[in-house]
Amino acid sequence: MGRFERYLSLWVALGIAAGVGLGLLVPGAFHFIAGLELTHVNLVVAVFIWVMIYPMMIQIDWHAVKDVGRKPRGLILTLVVNWLIKPFTMAVLGVLFFQYLFAPWVDPQSASEYIAGMILLGVAPCTAMVFVWSQLVKGDANYTLVQVSVNDLIMVFAFAPIAAFLLGVTDITVPWETLVLSTVLYVVLPLIAGMATRHALERRSPRAVGDFVGRLKPWSIVGLIATVVVLFGFQAGTIIAQPLVIAMIAVPLIVQSYGIFAVALIGARLLKLPFDVAGPACLIGTSNFFELAVAVAISLFGLESGAALATVVGVLVEVPVMLSLVAILNRGRHWFDYPGRPRPAGR
Repeated sequence: MGRFERYLSLWVALGIAAGVGLGLLVPGAFHFIAGLELTHVNLVVAVFIWVMIYPMMIQIDWHAVKDVGRKPRGLILTLVVNWLIKPFTMAVLGVLFFQYLFAPWVDPQSASEYIAGMILLGVAPCTAMVFVWSQLVKGDANYTLVQVSVNDLIMVFAFAPIAAFLLGVTDITVPWETLVLSTVLYVVLPLIAGMATRHALERRSPRAVGDFVGRLKPWSIVGLIATVVVLFGFQAGTIIAQPLVIAMIAVPLIVQSYGIFAVALIGARLLKLPFDVAGPACLIGTSNFFELAVAVAISLFGLESGAALATVVGVLVEVPVMLSLVAILNRGRHWFDYPGRPRPAGR
């Protein structure tokens, strides 16, 4: 790991500070950038995320992708955590904090909207940023692609019913344009570009892929920091105007993230998954598809609602929390050294 990557947490912290500062100094610039969106997908953020995940896509070997089905336990863990545990624990935590612990400081209407926003985050597992977190723990790129793809497929059928059940409403309309465009921008297009690049590099020399990805890695981190600056710049006014509300919403979201991570980590150990599969499996369940959650919150409750605010706080909390989980995993690689068993086996 290079010096730049080693101090990634510092750069992200500086990016957060820069985003908030710039958002307050030049709000018009961020309003303009925020307006550059299509079906609730911000195109500037999409470009930065594309820069982040492109190196990961080059590392995907399609011959290895075919073998993932023979090693399904990591995929099963991801699906159980994302669809049978995470949405329901998020709902429980939302109710616990806003109907009980924080009830003296929040009116009932706002509390119900905050809970709704958190539920929407809990029902939307991450698509794009997973590739970044997987790369930072040196996860299996092929396995990560399959995990994300299967999650996206299930989301098409499961998002609306689970969200409707937990929210107690029956008229949830999934913003298909947001879901499809996000999948195309964050998975399909960079995957095609990565495949084409890998094919061209492999024809040049056996080492060309590794060398090229190594040169791109700093740009991937630059894309992450730029995304942080933009996201915090969008919400600078809200952060300064409502710091207590932001903090209260952040608490159950942070508890949820570390709790789900712990559940996935224990599951990975019980299943004896190797680190390069266990790492991404633990991280997928803790991050969220924020574009989808924000879009649904706005369509159901309105742009100025507490639900929309809660989904935005989810965006703000995610990057710092996920970086801390990446650090935990990288320091705990030895947890996945199983006695009497070679490390590559057992996926």
